[in-house]
Amino acid sequence: MQAINIFLTGRLGETLEDFMHGETRYAFGRLYPDGPHRVVEGPVCAFVDWVMDDLSGLEMCRRLRADPRTEDAHITIVLEEDDAADKRRALKAGADDYMVGPLDRTQVLDRVMALQAGCGQPGIAERLELGELTIDAAALQARWAGEPLDLRPNEFRLLRFFAQNPNRVLTRADLIEALGKQEPPIDERTVDVWIGRLRKALRAAGAGERVRTVRSLGYVYDSR
Repeated sequence: MQAINIFLTGRLGETLEDFMHGETRYAFGRLYPDGPHRVVEGPVCAFVDWVMDDLSGLEMCRRLRADPRTEDAHITIVLEEDDAADKRRALKAGADDYMVGPLDRTQVLDRVMALQAGCGQPGIAERLELGELTIDAAALQARWAGEPLDLRPNEFRLLRFFAQNPNRVLTRADLIEALGKQEPPIDERTVDVWIGRLRKALRAAGAGERVRTVRSLGYVYDSR
């Protein structure tokens, strides 16, 4: 049985009952300024309020990325309103995604289950090789010429989709759909942040400039 940890910074995390779906248990908990107050085993999805009593949501994101227990968590910032500037600040602070609150149990579960569905699509090979690039979906690990790529969940899934569609122009809408981010809709410019992080990781591993911008259309992964 797989367990997915869902932490929320608000009191909602203390009141929600765990949810079973097939062989997966979705376990809810409260996220405190110093991190989770229980054992963390398995993937983590964190929902961080933009405004909290003790600190800001931006600072909470930075703390989660610095904590070994949650450094690889999928972090969603919960905004008070649909503000483009706040979205950009959240992504720069380390968030992977954003939603406009207040949240309820159904919204949280829908988002987490969509993320899981995007990571494990049936019929897609678990291991993919494209030139010097190797992607191991089961281990959630990508390597360039044997060098591990430092990728967050969104960027890993984005690279996997590019590798499945090399040398093909993909629009921002294509990439949003591939990552299961259509509902609730997100700003297409968020894709640019994901692309920036992916490019940085590829350059750091010696891959150079593999993801090319096609003006007014989208992006393409150049395999040659």
